[in-house]
Amino acid sequence: MTEEQIVDTWSLFKEYIDKKQTEVVAEKFVDMLADYGVSDETLMAALGSSSSLDYAINYYLDSDDDYDEDDYDEDY
Repeated sequence: MTEEQIVDTWSLFKEYIDKKQTEVVAEKFVDMLADYGVSDETLMAALGSSSSLDYAINYYLDSDDDYDEDDYDEDY
């Protein structure tokens, strides 16, 4: 999925989301995109179209940076 497709999809559905739920839905949308293999670079390229989408992307990228595979111990 390209950054244009991400922005177009979000713009289409954003209008139908309850305003109180926009940020939560944006976070779920970004999580789904990541689960489907959309790269961090593509997500970064989608920044600037919507404040709620920008927040969700930045939140995802910040939380993704906090995870370090070297710190993860499978024995626990």
